[in-house]
Amino acid sequence: MHAMTPYQQLETRFARRGTLQEALAVLGWDHSAMMPSGGAGARAEQVSTLEVMAHEILTAAELPDLFVAAEGQNELDPWQRANLKEMRRDWLHATAVPARLVEALTKASLDCEMAWRQARPANDFAGIRPKLETVLGLVRETAAAKAAKLGKPLYDALLDAYEPDGSAAEIDRQFAALSAFLPGTIGAAIERQQSHPAPVQPEGPFPIERQKEVGLKFMAALGFDFDHGRLDVSAHPFCGGTPDDVRITTRYEEDDFARAMMGVLHETGHALYERGLPADWRRQPVGRARGMSLHESQSLLMEMQACRSREFLEFAAPILRDTFGGRGPAWDADNLYRLNTRVERSLIRVDADEATYPAHVILRYRLERALIEDRLQLKDLPGAWNDGMRELVGIVPPDDRDGCLQDIHWYVGLWGYFPTYTLGAMTAAQLFQAATAADPSIAPGLAKGDFAPLLGWLRRNIHNRASSVSASELLTDATGKPLDTAAFQRHLENRYLKD
Repeated sequence: MHAMTPYQQLETRFARRGTLQEALAVLGWDHSAMMPSGGAGARAEQVSTLEVMAHEILTAAELPDLFVAAEGQNELDPWQRANLKEMRRDWLHATAVPARLVEALTKASLDCEMAWRQARPANDFAGIRPKLETVLGLVRETAAAKAAKLGKPLYDALLDAYEPDGSAAEIDRQFAALSAFLPGTIGAAIERQQSHPAPVQPEGPFPIERQKEVGLKFMAALGFDFDHGRLDVSAHPFCGGTPDDVRITTRYEEDDFARAMMGVLHETGHALYERGLPADWRRQPVGRARGMSLHESQSLLMEMQACRSREFLEFAAPILRDTFGGRGPAWDADNLYRLNTRVERSLIRVDADEATYPAHVILRYRLERALIEDRLQLKDLPGAWNDGMRELVGIVPPDDRDGCLQDIHWYVGLWGYFPTYTLGAMTAAQLFQAATAADPSIAPGLAKGDFAPLLGWLRRNIHNRASSVSASELLTDATGKPLDTAAFQRHLENRYLKD
């Protein structure tokens, strides 16, 4: 028996860590979708034990020497070298922040989250500010520790955990271009809608069992593999599990079938990406999805680009009408299309349409970066928030409850990934335009519920390549150019400013 090479030793260690992460993923899904409340204490013990075991693999004393030795192996192929790069990235993030800081931020975030649950309904930003100050201070300290280890600016060091090799400089460039046309596009879209009769809302109620039936039917059309996944219910829709056992959830409201339906389509996009990752690289860092922007692009490509298109709604309309027993023009494809493409100046990010949503994200990115870099003080956050909403969305919140208190992210210590939502929307538009140009059968296929041509293109160009190259390289190879705003702007103009 031959001794394992340094690279093989690393691969064995990371495969074990990957298995632990898969177990954590399924336990996390179960916690949100199935677990009885009485299991919370035992589940916390299970999760913390597995997380410690996974962390110990990453922080083993011999890893630095193994990395050096493996990098000197000349026989490694491109995928193995890419895997080694991703291993080192994981190790750098794990060893950058001292344990006492991780513990302090975790405790402060939990404390702040509980306070936020009372502060938001009470519209009490002043009351929660001291706790948020503590969280922000620890986030800044974390960013400084990662920046020193990674050799990156503060914000980039936080961003790298969600968007490998992403940079604030590049985001600034993209968002400046978006900001130049978004306000005008939003205004023009609203004006155009007001010149037409308002679409008709189908009348409910819409029984939950029938909504689930619709969701399962559309998941099958998109290409979801039910031998390797399932649909369930949770308070907040998400995609979890593993590539071989993909779990998605939604939530239902009997007076509105569209929210659950579009949620299912969105999460199915995430699930298709996970399921399409290369089986040969399971449980290795290189076999993971390539960052949050690309992951969000896969869900938004399905939900926004494909399933809010006129073509898809031609397929969906008769299914929805028959399933819910609907009658009249409210169930026509054109009416459903207009309902699913309404634009309005909304205060709440999670309820925003695809034209105004990027404006919400740009605002949050600019504010969180300024806070992290100590260019904005928390006492000035409400005013800065309102100024940004006025500039970008054209509406000002009446209070902090619908302003700087509305999102939970900062209050639970989640900083540094807001821009990936809009980078994902831009990426989705660029990929969809490239796919439909490369394969003219994709758009007509959507009108028949045939997603095989689109899914096949995504499998070849995105899914199967996992993290073997950077997100920028993936996009350039797939579309012929790196990310820019042109495709997204063209998409918005074609959908919202033209008949």
